[in-house]
Amino acid sequence: MPRWTLFLVFFSVSMLVLGGVHYYFYRRLIVAPGLPAPWPTVAKVALISLALSFPISFTIGRALTPTTARFVLSPIYVWLGVMLMLFFLLLSIDLLRGIGWLGARLAGREGLVTDPDRRLFLARAIAGGAAAVVTMASGIALWRGLGKLVVKPVEVVLPKLPAALDGFTIAQLTDLHLGAMRQGDWVREVVDRTNQLKPDLIAITGDLADAAPEQLTEEVAQLARLSAPHGVCFVTGNHEYFIDPVGWLKKLTEVGMRVLRNERIEIQRGDAVFDLAGIDDDAGKRMATGHGPDLDKALQARDERRALVLLAHQPRAVFEASKKAVGLLLSGHTHGGQIWPWRYLVYLQQPYVSGLHDHEGTQVYVSEGTGFWGPPMRLGSTAEITLVTLRSPTEKS
Repeated sequence: MPRWTLFLVFFSVSMLVLGGVHYYFYRRLIVAPGLPAPWPTVAKVALISLALSFPISFTIGRALTPTTARFVLSPIYVWLGVMLMLFFLLLSIDLLRGIGWLGARLAGREGLVTDPDRRLFLARAIAGGAAAVVTMASGIALWRGLGKLVVKPVEVVLPKLPAALDGFTIAQLTDLHLGAMRQGDWVREVVDRTNQLKPDLIAITGDLADAAPEQLTEEVAQLARLSAPHGVCFVTGNHEYFIDPVGWLKKLTEVGMRVLRNERIEIQRGDAVFDLAGIDDDAGKRMATGHGPDLDKALQARDERRALVLLAHQPRAVFEASKKAVGLLLSGHTHGGQIWPWRYLVYLQQPYVSGLHDHEGTQVYVSEGTGFWGPPMRLGSTAEITLVTLRSPTEKS
């Protein structure tokens, strides 16, 4: 399907959802509490403007330089985070009230609150309480979203890994989303902290950027400083296909990264060896000719006696990986849900949201992401650089 068609579908559905959510806010926060004039009119103008700010942000993000766009996009993205938390909170309250109403009806009563004055007081208390809770949660989320990165150590016992490779380390970066919201000094910090870990190999599992490579020359120069004895490997995420997949893959190759597109390489220390494979993101097959995941191609002519680590952006790649006896899958994509309680909706698309899991004999580690997408906020998730240490079963026994 052409990229413009996908964008049009996404844009149309997004505007319907956004319009519905903002209308819901108007009914619950303005109409139900019975706010006097001129607040209903002010609220209408504000909510319509906020809803329209999202399609405007799509244009701004592409037309301006990332540095300039940051000042315009920041308040829009912050509102996106606030909107998500406020919507979930109000919806949860209304669901509880609906259950209470249904229980009262089944018990033969008219409802929980029938007196008009009490209903108005309750509506105002809910609106004010929800606004206060979300304001506090938003402050915490901003502090965490813009705070320090965490280095998260993970040990994985990898079947078939030779004892000579016990302790091999992989620094995983994923979902940096370089662009308007993540650039400059932050990228330098990520590179410095990754290099300080002195990993044997660095793996970037997709969603590297939300802008074209020519817009991020300084950031590309910083990425070129990533260094490890066994190199830096990269696989595509879905966001690579939203911008310029050909340009990014060419640029990353030029700065010395090994782009794994449905292929496998040998990682060797002395006579000991394991296989590292990488596949395209699933979005590639819909948005770029010749792209898309092909695990069979990546594993062709593989020696099944060797340990195998697979890089794939989305955790759901584990379904196929487990059928191919992959030892470990490193993935990202979910951001750990980024803003609670969004993580629970992620389960509708992905089998795992964060952490290390065993899936039918294949271990999968899902990073919560190094950067963020959209709102510069995190609630219930942590930005991470993951340091994976591979352990040989013979050494652990």
